[in-house]
Amino acid sequence: MTDTEIHQRLQSSLDSFKDPESQKALSKTGQVTDWVLTGGEAKCRLSLTSMVQPIGQEIADKLRDHLLASVPGLKGVTVTTDTLYRPATPIGQIGLKAKAVIAVAAGKGGVGKSTLAASIALTLQSLGAKVGLLDADVYGPSIPHMLGLEGRPEILDNKIQPIPCGTMPVMSMGFLIGRDQAVVWRGPMLHGSISQFLKDTNWGELDYLIIDMPPGTGDVALTLSQLLPLAGAVIVCTPQEVALLDASKAISMFEKTKVPILGIVENMSGFTDPESGKTFNIFGKGGARQKAIELGVPFLGEVPIQIPLRSEADEGKLADALKNPTISKPFEDVCRALVRSITDQIAAKGPASAALPVL
Repeated sequence: MTDTEIHQRLQSSLDSFKDPESQKALSKTGQVTDWVLTGGEAKCRLSLTSMVQPIGQEIADKLRDHLLASVPGLKGVTVTTDTLYRPATPIGQIGLKAKAVIAVAAGKGGVGKSTLAASIALTLQSLGAKVGLLDADVYGPSIPHMLGLEGRPEILDNKIQPIPCGTMPVMSMGFLIGRDQAVVWRGPMLHGSISQFLKDTNWGELDYLIIDMPPGTGDVALTLSQLLPLAGAVIVCTPQEVALLDASKAISMFEKTKVPILGIVENMSGFTDPESGKTFNIFGKGGARQKAIELGVPFLGEVPIQIPLRSEADEGKLADALKNPTISKPFEDVCRALVRSITDQIAAKGPASAALPVL
């Protein structure tokens, strides 16, 4: 088979490989370019949106394998990637431009939900996505402290200007009240504050808005489900049975409000003594994975107890801590699993749903 014939078959094979965000065939989107074919060896460039950049290499590898399996006479394929700009569409009536809004929740306090929410947001950004972080835990807003952020947001052109963590916009009740001041609000006031944070904050264009939810099963989940279509929820729990029971309640709450469950994360999953190298399963191990199997929801991964992560977060240096590859690796695994879960959801709904503002 000549190189010309192989090239024609390569182009045809793109009919059956879909862009993970739009769910349109790559032959129709123009995302595969710069073909070079010599002696049966092919090279091309795959452009992917920032939304799926966290799993960009996986997609490139799948495309390579697809081409090799589809085209007789092809000896090898090299796929390089770059970033394609595709704008986010405003959601409903609130004007928020985000492709996926994700709630990070827990059935009880004390499971590290806020640390995980902030770490997911920072890690998704480090993997190439455009991310915003909303601290909706209005009764215990800890994210400003963990990120070392302070100051009061300004109002420009009738929009609240979020406080940036690097280039990531962050909004929290913690910017609006004193550190030791308690928030004592009933449901309507809570609803109003969350609505304002979503509608009146200058978030810019985002791939993901990560929302740190209050612990338990309260008003905020209902408020969010009424305001906008959530891409889904990530449930955080620790391995012990009592935490898993509460996680089941959180899942039930989201199911009642018709919010998809994107997956479960097992936090505080073991501690490895840095001196001896021995691992201690202080809260047990594997319970969240088993619960995910029982409930038929994705398991996104395990995050161990890491003393440097805790100490750096206490000092307002969580972003710095995540620059350490040893600390960041579990979060990167969770974020890639999360993006896979989202793209699987898009694929299940098909191209029509991919054209909607959110998932």
